[in-house]
Amino acid sequence: MSHISKIELEIMDLSVLRQACGRLGLEFVKDQRTYAWYGRWVGDTPLPEDVSIDELGRCDHAITAPGASYEIGVVRKGKSYRLIWDYYQAGGLNKVIGKDGGLLKQAYAVEKAKLEARRKGYSVTETATDTGLRLHVRLA
Repeated sequence: MSHISKIELEIMDLSVLRQACGRLGLEFVKDQRTYAWYGRWVGDTPLPEDVSIDELGRCDHAITAPGASYEIGVVRKGKSYRLIWDYYQAGGLNKVIGKDGGLLKQAYAVEKAKLEARRKGYSVTETATDTGLRLHVRLA
């Protein structure tokens, strides 16, 4: 079954996305032009907004996950990128990136926040908590 979704995240910096992938044990594959998914649209769920059937499976880069048979497509749209994936359970991505890509979105946000703070001259440290992650941003 095909269950294609767009992860609601605007990617402006591929180097930050690569770092976010590393946090989760994913691999960012530069210039990979297709991503693994069910392989054909069966019409059982709506397509994401602005995605046509002809675009399914095509990308500019891809993200692979250990143990998953499906991949995430990194697709350029204008000046930014979006992430397209088949969220059907059998593909194995939900275990790694979380529901609706939540873990990947969080990892991207953390890496972007750290980068911007350091660019502005702050020091950044991370602390794991019982409920997630805490970033400490201080004047250097």
